[in-house]
Amino acid sequence: METIQVRTKEKQDFPEITGAVREKVRNRGWQDGVLFIFVPHTTAGIFINEHADPDVVKDISALADRIIPEEFPCRHTEGNSPAHAKSVLFNNSLYVIIEKGDLVLGTWQGIFLAEFDGPRNREVYLKFMTDGG
Repeated sequence: METIQVRTKEKQDFPEITGAVREKVRNRGWQDGVLFIFVPHTTAGIFINEHADPDVVKDISALADRIIPEEFPCRHTEGNSPAHAKSVLFNNSLYVIIEKGDLVLGTWQGIFLAEFDGPRNREVYLKFMTDGG
């Protein structure tokens, strides 16, 4: 298993991590298989979406705020309750196909960490799998 460190900058932040994931794949020499990507945090998630237009991520952020605003009446009153609720709107893991040593993504696709309780230092775990194990 490999780890990527991500430093988020805002309370709600969506840093693109495609480059860091691609670099790990190339540095480890992973060729053909599937990469399992997991975020081990209850107030964060991970997703794939368009990375060419930064307004897409801004729209996703605005939608998360609209669905679960900061003043949402949570029973869990730890102070980051909306962050826990927002994180379930996003996956905590995803799979990406690796072929010939590179990520198989669409032209406009990128991988993003979804931060809801930042700024924080986050970890993203990578597990490469092949037919052989």
